[in-house]
Amino acid sequence: MHRNGDVPCGDSFDESLRYVPGGVHTSFRNISPPLVFLRGDGAIIADTRGKHFIDYNAAFGAIVLGHCYALVNQRVAETLERVDLLGVGTTDLEIRLAKKIVEHVPSADKVLFCNSGSEATYHAIRLARAVTGRSKVIKFQGCYHGWHDYVLRNVISSPETIGGRDPGSAGMLEEAIDNTLVCVFNDLDDVERTLRTHRQEVAGVILEPIAHNMGCVLPEAGFLEGLRDLTRQHGALMIFDEVISGFRHGLGGYQKLCNVTPDLTTLAKAMGNGFPVAAICGRGEFMDRFNTNPGGDVFFAGTYNGHALGCAAALATIYVMEKCPVHEHLYRLGNRIRQGLSEIIARVGVKATVAGFGSVFLIYFMEGPIRNYGDVLRNDADRFVRYRRGMLERGVLELPMNLRRNYLTFSHTEEQVDYTLQCAEDVLKQVVRT
Repeated sequence: MHRNGDVPCGDSFDESLRYVPGGVHTSFRNISPPLVFLRGDGAIIADTRGKHFIDYNAAFGAIVLGHCYALVNQRVAETLERVDLLGVGTTDLEIRLAKKIVEHVPSADKVLFCNSGSEATYHAIRLARAVTGRSKVIKFQGCYHGWHDYVLRNVISSPETIGGRDPGSAGMLEEAIDNTLVCVFNDLDDVERTLRTHRQEVAGVILEPIAHNMGCVLPEAGFLEGLRDLTRQHGALMIFDEVISGFRHGLGGYQKLCNVTPDLTTLAKAMGNGFPVAAICGRGEFMDRFNTNPGGDVFFAGTYNGHALGCAAALATIYVMEKCPVHEHLYRLGNRIRQGLSEIIARVGVKATVAGFGSVFLIYFMEGPIRNYGDVLRNDADRFVRYRRGMLERGVLELPMNLRRNYLTFSHTEEQVDYTLQCAEDVLKQVVRT
């Protein structure tokens, strides 16, 4: 890692603006102040000015072991020496990785690889429609499942559009918007009403088992079990979007922890410690409908699917999780930082609630309880962003955007957590005064 003043780079964000709309290549990276980064090492990232940050964004949770983790990079480099992209048949890496996912993830009888979480959820919904012969899907207000028309509605809704017709982008197909139904997270009665109203029309229910795109809203006792019962009763497939929670909360995903097995699961992010790799997996009779299986009638393709480098990274990441106390470390530091923040909030006297699970944490600037998206709208967004910017000034990167969660990695240390808590107390005192 280069130290301050030792980074020879003239690239600036203004230069990016000349060539790139908005200067960034995904809208979630567009923050204020804008930053241009040069390198990452463990839990630290450095920008082109030579400033270092303890990174709690972790590429929206994709980095679970740490940036440029040595074993992962070594396995990827070794793979690149012998194979890249062949585009025909399969590779030994694809076979080994599929076997590992089936071994660890309860819902996985069979697996197909793609390149992003959005691709995986797209395929899952198409498959659910093919299996059931129905057109509608249910998602939950405030949950994000990717950029495609099937699910990009009612994500970051204003109060007046909660539960209403709230497409997330211009150019979306009206039919796609209308075939996606929106329910309230943690409200089984709402889901049951919707299923009854649209009897024999709902192909599947897709959800984050922990609603991480609202920050971190946990499922209440019985909610996931109730959804499992309702989907079976109404002949709809249950789809767990474990793009965030899979591998980060445990090798078997959150489904193994909660003991609820969906019909289909989507995986990405922490699966490959930041390398582009994703998967859809599920019951064998459903997965065999994809036309990768001769006679299958659900189209599945992608030139880069199962790319050797992504598979190598995922195999290395899973290997480290199998051999090292990765999740023990993540949960221990997660408990430490959440408890520390709760104690600071009590001392400072700010109206706030600490939330999180495992390696995920954040402060909502509001009082609980927090059960669904309607609740998180009570969060003081101005204080939330001011707090995050104050942390950024002190070298602690918690994404300065409303409701974004923070992530720990296997590379974070207790000393870094202690420094973060010290900064948090200083910044919260400033927030209270202003």
